[in-house]
Amino acid sequence: MRQYKILRTWSVVLTVLGALSLVSATIGVVWWAALVHGLWETAAVVAIGAPVALLLASCSVAVGQALRALADIGDDMAFETLTTAASSPY
Repeated sequence: MRQYKILRTWSVVLTVLGALSLVSATIGVVWWAALVHGLWETAAVVAIGAPVALLLASCSVAVGQALRALADIGDDMAFETLTTAASSPY
């Protein structure tokens, strides 16, 4: 039986939010690189700004994957009763 439905729901929500954040960060970096003037400023945007923006945008994807992993571990380690109705003396 699957438990931890709230963790799985938040995992999906955070993964979708992270995907949208990654897309918007990519668009923002491309726009920022197009707006700056000069070769060195554009190189700085691509070399420094892009990795920082994409790293921060991907944090919610990482948290979503961690929540999904916690739910999977919880399902695997869940204690279920070892007795059945047939093995009960009453």
